[in-house]
Amino acid sequence: MQSDQNASAQAWDGWSEQLERIGREYQAVLQDLMARAAPSEAAKQVQEDMRETFRAGLEALMRDPQALYGAQWQLMQDQWQLWQHNLRLLAGEEVEPLVAPAKHDRRFKDEAWHQEPFYRALMEQYLLFSRQVEQLVQGLDGLPPQQQRNLEFYARQYVSAVAPSNFVTTNPEVMRLTLETQGENLVEGLARLREDLANSAEGINVAMTDRDAFRIGENVAVTPGAVIYENELIQLIQYTPTTETVFKTPLLVVPPWINKYYILDLREDNSLVKWLVDQGHTVFLISWRNPGPAQRDLTWADYMQLGPIASMEAIESACGEKSVNLLSYCVGGTLTASTVAYLTSTRRGRKVKSVTYMATLQDFSDPGEIGVFLNDTVLSGIERQLAADGYLDGRVMAFSFNLLRENDLFWSFYVSNYLKGEQPAAFDLLYWNTDGTNLPAATHGWYLRHMYRENRLIEPGGIELDGVKIDLRKISTPSYFVSTREDHIAKWQSTYGGTQLPKGPVTFVLGGSGHIAGIVNPPHKNKYGYWTNAELPASPEAWLEDASFNEGSWWPHWQAWMTDNGYVDADKRVPARQPGEGELDILEPAPGRYVRQTIPQVLEEQGGA
Repeated sequence: MQSDQNASAQAWDGWSEQLERIGREYQAVLQDLMARAAPSEAAKQVQEDMRETFRAGLEALMRDPQALYGAQWQLMQDQWQLWQHNLRLLAGEEVEPLVAPAKHDRRFKDEAWHQEPFYRALMEQYLLFSRQVEQLVQGLDGLPPQQQRNLEFYARQYVSAVAPSNFVTTNPEVMRLTLETQGENLVEGLARLREDLANSAEGINVAMTDRDAFRIGENVAVTPGAVIYENELIQLIQYTPTTETVFKTPLLVVPPWINKYYILDLREDNSLVKWLVDQGHTVFLISWRNPGPAQRDLTWADYMQLGPIASMEAIESACGEKSVNLLSYCVGGTLTASTVAYLTSTRRGRKVKSVTYMATLQDFSDPGEIGVFLNDTVLSGIERQLAADGYLDGRVMAFSFNLLRENDLFWSFYVSNYLKGEQPAAFDLLYWNTDGTNLPAATHGWYLRHMYRENRLIEPGGIELDGVKIDLRKISTPSYFVSTREDHIAKWQSTYGGTQLPKGPVTFVLGGSGHIAGIVNPPHKNKYGYWTNAELPASPEAWLEDASFNEGSWWPHWQAWMTDNGYVDADKRVPARQPGEGELDILEPAPGRYVRQTIPQVLEEQGGA
C-alpha cells in the first residue's frame, strides 16, 4: 500500500512539474503572439472582407426562410439519429456509421475514431456539421459569384479549424501521447510553435520538414553547371552536358520567382533539368534574385528585360545562337508570354523557335480560390502594404497558398508539430516549399492589379511594356501548354484559355495530379498519366470530353513535339557545349549565390526585417 502511495505521489510530482513547464511555455507563446497582434494593412482588409462576406451570407439566408427552416430541420434530424446511434453503440451493438470521412481525409485514420464511442461520436458530430455548413452555403441564392466563392472559402476555413482532431482533449492520438509522456509532447510542441512564430511574417508558417537535412547545391539543386552571366535580378546557369552532341538550338528555362527554381532540380531522380540535359538539350536556366526593399521599384518590364531578354543575349554570347526554345513555369510562364508578345511587336519574334507554358495563367478570368485574396478591398490593402514596405514577404504568400489546401498543408502539420511535439520528417519538396522568396512592390502590385484583377493580358494592347503595347493574338511562335488536372493554384480550365489566344500552332496537354507533382513527373516513375487532344475547342470541358488518356509522364510527349516539329533538329546536332567555352566566363559553380539567399538574410542585409 505504501509503495502504491509513493508511486502515486511521484507521478503527481512529475505531472506538477510538467504542468509548470507547459504553463511557462504557454506564457512565452502568448507574449510572442501579443508582439505580433497588430495586423498588416492587407490582413486588416482580409478580416474586413471576411466579416462582410459572412454578413452577406447571413442576409441571403434570412431572405430565404425555406432554406433556413430546411437547415434547422436537417440539423434536428441529424442530431436525433446521432443520439440513437450512440445509445446503440453504448449498448454494445454493431452500428453502421451515420457518416464517414472522405477517403483522402487523413485526420480520422486512428482506430479510436471508429472503435471508441466517445471519439466516434465526436467525429460523426463534426462531419455532420461540416456537411450541413457546406450544403447550406452552396445552396444560398442571391450572392454575386465572387462573394459566393469567398463565402465557401471562409466557411471551409472555419469548419477545418474547429475539427476535433485539432485539439488536445478531442484527439485520441494526442491524448494517448500526452499520458504516455506526461505532457512532454506539449512542452516540445509549444517550443516548436515559438520557433515557427519567429520565422513567420504574418499568420504561422508551420515547419513542414527538417530544414537542417538539406543544403542547396549538396542534396538539392545538384545538377552540375555554372553561372555564366548575372545582373541585379538574375543569375544565368548553363548546365554541363551529359551527351557528346547536343541540339543546335539551346533551351532557356524561365521558372517562377514566387518560389525558387530548384523545384525543377530537386534531386537527380526527379530533376527536370537533369532529364533535359540527358535528352541532348543545351540547358540554360534563370535563377532569380531574392529581392528586398532595395528592389522595390523593379517592374514587370524590368523582369522581362533583365530576365528572358538579357538571358537570350547572354546565350548568344555563350554559344553563338540567335534563337532559343523557351520552357516556362507558372508566373514565369506569364512573363514569358508577355516577353514573346513584346518580341513579336518589336519584330524580334524569330528569336524564339518554340515556347512551352507549364501550369501558366494567361487568362485570369477565373483564377480559382486565390481570387479570394484579390478583390478590390483586399487588393487595396495589399497595395498600401507594398507601398509601405517595398516588398511582399514571401512567407505571407506561402501562408496564403497553404490555406488553399488547409488540412494537408497547415492543420496536419499543426497537429504533428505542436500537439504531438514531433520533429518534421526530411522531405525535399517541403523544404523547397518553405524556402520562399520576397516579391518587389512595383512588380507584384502591378501583376495583381493588371493580371489577376483586371485581366488585361488577354486584351489586345491591354498591357504596355517599355512603351510597346503587346497582343498575345499576334504571336505566331509554336506553343505547347501543359497543365494539371488537380492544380489548386492555376486551374487547368483557366490555363486552357491561353490556348485560344496565339495565331501560331498550339498544343495542349493535361497531366494528372497537381501544380507540382503533375509537372515534376519523371518518366521512370510511370505515374499520373496525361490527356491529349489535337483539337482545341473553346470549352476546356469539350476538350477533355474528346481527349485520349496516356499512361506515364508527359515529358517524352513534349520531347517528341520538339523533335517531330523541328524546333530542335535531331539530324543536325553539334558538339556538346561546356560552360565557359564561349565568350562568357564562368562566374561561379551552379547553383550560384542568388538561389541560396533566404528571406531572413535578405531582410537583415537590407534592413527590412
